[in-house]
Amino acid sequence: MNRAKAILFSIRFANSFRSTQFRRASSLCYQVTQSSRFSPSFSNQSFTSAFPYILYGKLFFSSKPTSKPNSIVELVLENDWSDELESELEKSSSVLTHETVIYVLKKLDKDPQRTWNFFNWVTEKNGFRPSSAMYSLILRSLVHGESMKQFWVTIRKMKEQGFCIDKETYLTILGVFKKGKMASEEVALTHFYNRMVQENAMDEVVKKVVELVTMSVWSSEVEKKLGELKNSFSDNFVLHVLRELRRYPLKALRFFQWVGECPGYEHSSITYNVIARVLGRDDSIGEFWSMVEEMKSKGHEMDIDTYIKISRQFQKNKMLEDAVKLYEIMMDGPYKPSVQDCTMLLRSISLSSNPDLALVFRVTEKYEAVGNSLCKAVYDGIHRSLTSVGRFDEAGKIMESMRSAGCEPDNITFSQVVYGLCKARNLEEACKLLDEMEACGCVPDIKTWTILIQGHCAAKEVDKALICFAKMMEKNCDADADILEVLINGFLSQKRIDGAYKLLVEMVNMAHLVPWQATYKLMINKLLGVRKLEEAINLLHLMKKQNYPPFPEPFIEYISKFGTVEDAGEFLNALSAKKYPSQSAYVHVFESFFQEGRESEAKDLLYKCPHHIRKHPDICKLFGSAKSEYATEKR
Repeated sequence: MNRAKAILFSIRFANSFRSTQFRRASSLCYQVTQSSRFSPSFSNQSFTSAFPYILYGKLFFSSKPTSKPNSIVELVLENDWSDELESELEKSSSVLTHETVIYVLKKLDKDPQRTWNFFNWVTEKNGFRPSSAMYSLILRSLVHGESMKQFWVTIRKMKEQGFCIDKETYLTILGVFKKGKMASEEVALTHFYNRMVQENAMDEVVKKVVELVTMSVWSSEVEKKLGELKNSFSDNFVLHVLRELRRYPLKALRFFQWVGECPGYEHSSITYNVIARVLGRDDSIGEFWSMVEEMKSKGHEMDIDTYIKISRQFQKNKMLEDAVKLYEIMMDGPYKPSVQDCTMLLRSISLSSNPDLALVFRVTEKYEAVGNSLCKAVYDGIHRSLTSVGRFDEAGKIMESMRSAGCEPDNITFSQVVYGLCKARNLEEACKLLDEMEACGCVPDIKTWTILIQGHCAAKEVDKALICFAKMMEKNCDADADILEVLINGFLSQKRIDGAYKLLVEMVNMAHLVPWQATYKLMINKLLGVRKLEEAINLLHLMKKQNYPPFPEPFIEYISKFGTVEDAGEFLNALSAKKYPSQSAYVHVFESFFQEGRESEAKDLLYKCPHHIRKHPDICKLFGSAKSEYATEKR
């Protein structure tokens, strides 16, 4: 039995912990620095006597199971590429499957050169047939580091072999280029991607198959027509159809089942993985689990890339029971999820409105059952769920267990306690905890302060949140855009627009803070909503100083309805860093005046405009058109 199992097992059967949970929370920092004070008890039995290995950090595991995929990964990681290494890999080539290659590429993705060497050996010297999934992984690895030459070579190989970069991979790589300000690579990638899409566009048969399946209720007549359209199938054809049917999971399944029964065709691991991705959603979850069982019975495994995509989809859609069940299945197989996958799953569970500790228990139990030792990230994952549901005594035990295992609690760990206390509206204890953190050498960082202040704002205690903010500043912890956004939202939630405005201006002018553009936009909209145009224009000036793009839309709408000619002039002056804004800005203001029937204000503004604006063809055309309409209305 492991530490997480012991603690969570005790939680499930303890009856008397709630009466002391808040009293205990304030001494969490002291607990992890003074083990002599650690003496938790439960109603049924002594925690210490029942689970002594939690206190002393002792765990006993069977030896880690030997895994062929892992042995290949270790072989590649621990050796320089050479003929000798290839000879060793040759001994493993008889067991190479698509799933194994995907697993190895995924494990090597932080080392582009080794990824490239392994991929070349597999596909060229070993004769393994590549797939679009393999190409996606190798591209995502090569885009990092000094491996751009291999990156473009790989894209050309894909194109020559008839593969196309999928949209998700394209957008991911494009994001890397944009972040690295690699403009020429951006252009080249977009060019290659667009050409690939055109050259690999659905052929007529695929189009007809997809149209027939989506537009019809499945029947023997549909099957007959499908057979007439095509009498032989390849994996690429089936993959193409399944991807086009991804928005219709049940129809995709019927096609998958039908094509699998066609003479001369048998589904491969690749097609099984694709249909699993299609079915991994809420409206086809029963069919998904049936397909997982079918894959197993046919001797196919879910590859690690498919697992990651489906698991993330489950977590995004709050299908946590399914995410945990899938994690358990993968941990029992040869292609085990990484520690990062485990901690991401634990985090998703903890972020639900009411974390299910039974799911936390299952994840940590399975993680340790395969021979893994609990690391800091996994401890934090357990701890986060406990604090989120207000079980601070048990959270304290996890913290002590962390310390016994050599993992010192840090700002991440304590921030979770602060979050839990704020969620339970125990704000005073949350504030005390930050003082205790500092006393025991763990100085609260900006994220910890942000959680505390956000907790106060959520509890409608904005004034106390401001006190916490002032205290943070006194301790030389610099504010950032996130914490300012939290405070602004806190003020606005109580309709304290003036207070929000003053805080924003003061932080920009006095603390030289650069707020998020979204914060500026929100504040401008709120100010205009209560007819505070002068203050809104001041924020537009501040945005301009901080090199944000102009935000004219709400001003134009407001001024056209309620503003004066002077207001319009002030707005136009604030809009651009140059002496005059563009002529299009003037056009939009004039048009808005005309739409509101305020022709006289439009003319007055025109007379105050610079000469080059008054004589601009677009402006002259606009006023000429307005005159014609006015004359028509008079007649």
